[in-house]
Amino acid sequence: MSDPQPRPEPIFNAPWPALLAAAAVIVPHILLLRADDATLQSLALVPQEFWEGRWTGAITMMFVHANWIHAILNAAFALAFGAPVARLLGLNGRGGGIFCLFYLACGALSSVGYAAIHPDSMAVVVGASGAISGLMGAAARTMDYQGAVGPVLGPRVISLGLGWLVVNLVMAVVGGFPGMGGAVAWEAHLVGFAVGVLLIGPFAQWAGPRAEPEA
Repeated sequence: MSDPQPRPEPIFNAPWPALLAAAAVIVPHILLLRADDATLQSLALVPQEFWEGRWTGAITMMFVHANWIHAILNAAFALAFGAPVARLLGLNGRGGGIFCLFYLACGALSSVGYAAIHPDSMAVVVGASGAISGLMGAAARTMDYQGAVGPVLGPRVISLGLGWLVVNLVMAVVGGFPGMGGAVAWEAHLVGFAVGVLLIGPFAQWAGPRAEPEA
């Protein structure tokens, strides 16, 4: 008899750093529901302005989402892919802090990558998708290795990466995702995935042996 397939983990069993990443999507979205366009634009990434010195948008854009569909999708992906990364880095305070820094690094570098590809663009770019794509790339390196970091070009990295590439190319061709309300910065997603794949190794070494919180 074959072994039963593991059941999806209930949300209340998700590691607290993954829950924190999801909350970092939902809570700011609620707080900004009544914000005016000028406030939202001041928090967004605008590539041309980034290269002119307004660098803060590369970070603050992660806490702004276009609508509820955008926010809910990103929060769900943060839970799904953040869980294995959180367990890898450790569930004590140190591991959680390193998880947060990893999340922010993936988001910031995906923003810089997008700005480098479109240096003259005045498009207003928002969302945590680049950071969450980084979690996806990092999770791909752990999926076949039970709490360890696998090779950069491991089978799950390649299969998940190719799938994510196809999804984003389709979004690029059709001009976005249904209900998202505008074009999708798909290049940032791919940069984020690559950053996550590459950075999870050094971050895991920094975290050291996994540490579970005391009961």
